[in-house]
Amino acid sequence: MPVLLRPPVRITVVQTSACPLCDEANAVLAELAKDHPIEVDVLDAHSDVGRDLVARHRPPLAPLVLVDDVYFSAGRLPRRKLERTLTALSTRDARVAG
Repeated sequence: MPVLLRPPVRITVVQTSACPLCDEANAVLAELAKDHPIEVDVLDAHSDVGRDLVARHRPPLAPLVLVDDVYFSAGRLPRRKLERTLTALSTRDARVAG
């Protein structure tokens, strides 16, 4: 019987210290991880990679959120939009292994 393989969606969160919106985004992602195959990478905005991503995307607020390395949001994470995006990506990326 074929098995559906859904590769996890990679979500990158670039955050700063003492950031309530960053804490909220991490809580939302933890909840979404219960129902969606995601891998979350949390980076400090002052790390080398974090500084590079901030320079590239110029977010007006923290956190900067990327989905599969593509800009998704900055500031408050739009949960419903992310849920729709994850569902669409999981459906699109579903593969049949035989």
